[in-house]
Parts: sequence; C-alpha cells; structure tokens
Amino acid sequence: MPAARNAQLFTKSALVTLSHAIERAALAAAEDGPMLVVALFQRLPYFTRERRVYERIAERAAVTVVGLVADQAPELPAGTHLITLDDGEPYAREWTVLVLTPRFGAVLEAYDREEVDGTAATLEAGRLFDGWWSLRRDDALHKALSLQAAFGDRLPADARAALAGVLSYVRDLPAGAGESRADALAELLVAHAERSGTELAALRRQLAPAEATPVTGADEVRRWAGDASGTLPVALLGVRVPAPHRLPEQTGRRTGALRNEGLIAVLSRVLRDTDRLTRLGDDDFLLMLPARTMDDAVRIAHQVQADLAAAAATNAFLPDGAFQLVMTTRWRPFPVDRIVAALDWAEQERVPIAQLDDDDR
Repeated sequence: MPAARNAQLFTKSALVTLSHAIERAALAAAEDGPMLVVALFQRLPYFTRERRVYERIAERAAVTVVGLVADQAPELPAGTHLITLDDGEPYAREWTVLVLTPRFGAVLEAYDREEVDGTAATLEAGRLFDGWWSLRRDDALHKALSLQAAFGDRLPADARAALAGVLSYVRDLPAGAGESRADALAELLVAHAERSGTELAALRRQLAPAEATPVTGADEVRRWAGDASGTLPVALLGVRVPAPHRLPEQTGRRTGALRNEGLIAVLSRVLRDTDRLTRLGDDDFLLMLPARTMDDAVRIAHQVQADLAAAAATNAFLPDGAFQLVMTTRWRPFPVDRIVAALDWAEQERVPIAQLDDDDR
C-alpha cells in the first residue's frame, strides 16, 4: 500500500504524466551516477507501450528492473531485469516508477483501487489509484530499500550486486538541501494538470449533444474498454428481449422504432456515468458496469426485469420481461461470444436471470 506522504487520489491519466516526467529525468544527461531505475507495470501491455523508453533507460542506468504479471517471461530490452509478479500478490496492483542516483531521487508509488472515474473518456484513463510521489532522494532511497527486501532474491546475482552497489553509494552521500523547493514546484504543476483535466472532462460533458444515443457502437466499446486484461473488473449484463410478433412491414417499422426507444430508455435508467450500453444483435443488449460486483449486477438485473414489467404496463410495444446473463470479467476484449451463447441457453431453458462464473479463463 502507498506510504502516507502526499497520499492522494490519482486517475491513471495523472499517473501517466508523472511517470513520463520521472522517466524523462532518468534520460536527462547528468554526471551523478550510478543510477537505479525500477518500474512496476502491473501488466505486459502497459510495458509494451513504453518499451522504447526503457531500452534507452537501460543504456544509461547501472541497473534497470521491471516488474509485471505475466504467464510467460516476455523478452525485455538488453540490460533490463524482470521481476515476474504473481497475480495474487499486492505488488501486482502497484504502479511504481523510481529513479535513484547519489544526487537525485524521484519516486511514484500508487495502488490500484479497482474503481473508475465516470468523467473519463475511457476505462483506462479513468482508473483510480491511491498514491504518492516525491522528488526527494531519500524518499526514493527508502522505497528502493523496500523493493530490494521484497524482490532481491528474484533477481540474478549480477543485478543484485548492481542494486546493492547503487544503494551503498547513495547512502554515503547526503541529500541535497534544496529538494523541498523542487517538490513544492512539482506539486503545484501536478495539481494544476489534474484540475485542468477535470475541467476539460466537465466541458466535454457539457458539449455532448443532448440527443446523443446512449447506445455505444462496437468500435467505441473497444476503444473505451482498452486491450489490457487483468486489472479493472467489469460486470457484464447481457439482456435478450423476446422478439416481437411479425407485423406488416409499415406497421412493423413503426412498432420496432417505438419498441427500440422504450427498451433503450429502460436499460439506460440503471446506468451510471461510468457504465456503457451496446447492442449485440436485434434483440440482444450488453450493459458494461465497471467496478461492480456479481451481487451488484444481479441486483441490477432484477431492477431491469421490474422496470420492463412496469414499462410494459403502459407501453404495448414493450415485452414485460427479458432473459439476462450476469458475469464479471477482468479480460479485454469482453467475451461477447460466451455471453450470446449463455443467452441462447437462458432463452431455451426459460431462465430469466442466469449467472456465469467470473471469467478468469
């Protein structure tokens, strides 16, 4: 868990900005080595996006350590040492970037809350973390020492020796007296960036067309959900409404439009700002509910059934119920084929609300 110093709530977007700033510091020309760099990336796709940066860092650092969860050890840049994290250990949920030399230190440590900010444009951008950061060398040293204690036996002998050498060198020299000034300056800039991001998100919502459909298209769902599996849990609620009776073409089109409008209104009623609704077929919908539990999703499914029944009492075009499938997943893309197959089964067996086990694959 993050240390208490500067503990605050961060969005992933803010962490990306801070991480890039610390990585830029590692790449800056300076004669203050040897340098230690440690980064905990949670999952491989996040490291893949920054691979070129860490190739350059590894060329400059005495030791570069990368930690992430992976079933198989990925190929890393030369000079980079891998710590393979177990999915169940606390460090698998940690986001850390650390740079340490005898004369400089910068550290960011954040812990995944597995929650999301509904104002963000995508799930990834809106992920929330508890964290702290510092531009004080001794804060970076203390974090490096804790990581050495946690991971030292997972590193090869040459990396352990290089890590110990950097830490020994750092301990022999006092920290700079003016570090608190740099910390104060950076804190102001970070707060300003966060505030600007919040204001931009609010403006985006204000400018969104009032008549915009609440149904998200398939391409937009892929962009919104991202491609990194294993982090933010999302509850998925598949909804299949009984097909309407066949009507004459003109009447059928009008009836279909009214039915569609009523269905979307009912399904949209249970959505928060963080949630999304998409169509899987003519009669199938998918509600995507980030950071919701299975119990939450089951409760929402019952609410949808009740809302449909109430709406059908005053709207002859609506069915008075639906077949629903509830599951949770940490995988991207979402398992749409599995959901549709489960809806087929629920309809065949006349099960109003079916559940699938967590999608751990």
